[in-house]
Amino acid sequence: MLNSTYRAKACNCLSLVTLLGLTLFAVEAASDYEDGVEAAFSGDFDTAFREFSQAAQQGLDLAQYNLAILYFTGQGVDQDYALAFSWTEAAALQGHVNAQANLASLYLEGTGVVQDVDKAIDWFSTAGRSGHANAAITLALMYRDGKPIKQDFVQAHAWAQVAQREEHPEAEGVLRDLDTLLNKEQLRSARRLFAQWQIEPVTLPWPPEP
Repeated sequence: MLNSTYRAKACNCLSLVTLLGLTLFAVEAASDYEDGVEAAFSGDFDTAFREFSQAAQQGLDLAQYNLAILYFTGQGVDQDYALAFSWTEAAALQGHVNAQANLASLYLEGTGVVQDVDKAIDWFSTAGRSGHANAAITLALMYRDGKPIKQDFVQAHAWAQVAQREEHPEAEGVLRDLDTLLNKEQLRSARRLFAQWQIEPVTLPWPPEP
């Protein structure tokens, strides 16, 4: 088990979002999803599970994410980490940022899937560059401390800048610490890397395995 310092704070909470501007083909899935949201708000997780399942099978990423949370927590369904992983991955591949960060955490811990630190880093990076503050600060700490990846103060500083941009409360302290560890050229490199990330498009790490 990895030290908890290097785990992102997984978003094990339901994403209760109202959908607007839907195309016609998504209306049925959206209706199921919103019924699931209403049920979850009222504490009826059996109904929430049923409605989220229907919407998730129709490809709605919000429903896939919420369904994964129910499988992970065992609310409304028997706890099943493998299915939690599967639905988290489905939502992540559609660009759901919280799902991407959770997928990274599952790979990092080996929960519901074989542990794979490289894939965890890839997904933390995707989520972090898309604005997930916890993913960004997790990478900053990993690269700063060299656990469970090779130490790299430039990468650590760049990711701490991302976390600061997203107003993570730990970011300023991490940056102050790193400022004492980097020389001037390394600081310039970290700032260039951060600036580069602002203009480069965010892409998914890889297509799903068959």
